[in-house]
Amino acid sequence: MSGDLSRKSAVRRELLDARGLLSTEDVQKAATVLARQALSLPELTEAGTVAAYVSVGREPGTRALLDALRERGVRVLLPVLKADNDLDWGAYRGPEHLVRAGRGLLEPDGERLGVDAVLEADAVLLPGLAVDARGMRLGRGGGSYDRVLSRLAAAGADPALVVLLYANEVLARVPEEPHDHPVHAVVTPTAVSRFTE
Repeated sequence: MSGDLSRKSAVRRELLDARGLLSTEDVQKAATVLARQALSLPELTEAGTVAAYVSVGREPGTRALLDALRERGVRVLLPVLKADNDLDWGAYRGPEHLVRAGRGLLEPDGERLGVDAVLEADAVLLPGLAVDARGMRLGRGGGSYDRVLSRLAAAGADPALVVLLYANEVLARVPEEPHDHPVHAVVTPTAVSRFTE
């Protein structure tokens, strides 16, 4: 297991270093294309509720996508990081209702809906650093979304699991651990890839 952890750490460092080289203009251009690509996914066009997140820093941008989903009448849930690294959820009511939180994150300022609110989602947009050819996702290592995925599985919920990435972050294989879950699709500025179990 420690070998997997050290490989994960090395891959994370490499991917974060690559993101650090992106200019603000690169990030903004990619966000525009990512939103367009993601909005054409049937998993999102047919969703009544989407659990998403607010991108920060050099993450593939989600803000245009959040606004477009909301304008379509989709209920968008955003995570609220709890002290134990689990995620509570709140409804997205627009950029003016986002507040700064710990770790540089942005969270909704309204009512907290509870950790089980994600079970209502038809699709879940997951942050990540990479996805491989099998659909295995590499996150940042905090474990918050591992808890979300375990909660969904335990409840028998089966929303579409989608990750937004840059093209260079779709890898042949990422290191994995027994608790890791595959995703259904990855969206990059250049392509959409789907994975079957």
